[in-house]
Amino acid sequence: MKGNKEKDITQKTLERYNDVFADIINVLLFNGERVVTEDSLTDVPPGSILKMDGRIRTQYRDIAKYWHNSKIKLSMFELENQIKPEKRMPLRVFGYDGAEYVRQAKKENSKEVIYPVITLVLYFGYNSRWNQPKSLFELLEIDEMIKPYVNDFKMNLFEIAYLDRGKIDMFESDFWILADYLYQMRVNKNYVADDTVIEHVDELLMLMSAMTNDYRFEETINEVKGKEHVTMCEVLDRVEARGIEKGIAKGREEGIKEGTVNVLISLVKDGILSISDAAKRAGMSDTEFKKYANM
Repeated sequence: MKGNKEKDITQKTLERYNDVFADIINVLLFNGERVVTEDSLTDVPPGSILKMDGRIRTQYRDIAKYWHNSKIKLSMFELENQIKPEKRMPLRVFGYDGAEYVRQAKKENSKEVIYPVITLVLYFGYNSRWNQPKSLFELLEIDEMIKPYVNDFKMNLFEIAYLDRGKIDMFESDFWILADYLYQMRVNKNYVADDTVIEHVDELLMLMSAMTNDYRFEETINEVKGKEHVTMCEVLDRVEARGIEKGIAKGREEGIKEGTVNVLISLVKDGILSISDAAKRAGMSDTEFKKYANM
């Protein structure tokens, strides 16, 4: 099982591919028009320097890329992934965007073209809507006398599972499989895979595993590694097969344990073992053993 740090990394790997990143931007911002191309994107270092309390700190974005037109930076796009709603998310995004504008404002960058920073927050939850603030005004406690002088900051939030079916079907990269999964789970409480070929198999399955906490997706990676034309139909068949295997193994284990406990109960009733000794051998407390044996 992955720790939180590893799990966080797997959520970002798929979107680092330019084909997936461009696809997300084109669908969510440009209604499916192929405005951003793969070759117009270059990676931005994920860390930005921030001075706080007299200390130099580094804050890390999820994924960020420059969008170029020839040699000119048109903008910087960032993606922030969220599986659960987070109350202070507007502050985080404001901090990321602000750090980049501060960098542009530095004297050594005075001859560069000033470009916009656009952050998209992708919410992957499908059991409930985003129920936390989406702007600074929703988050701050502001006296009405000073409110006209406070600048608001609105988050670009996209709830992937709650997009229209038509919008989801605009995706052309592996992100479509993910969005389709979330949509089906929200609407039907079930997922039916199709025969769409997966381009980035490892990264998609790692992300599916991280989102669902079903590690059979990740365990399936080695089974399909090196194969051509892997589809979610095949993956799901293997995932379900793994579930059946684990169920059988668990059933055997529970059956063996039940048989052992029944023997221990007989030994207690025959006066050969004490309840404490029998419970210890069964891996139970005395109370649990008595309850199981109806004593």
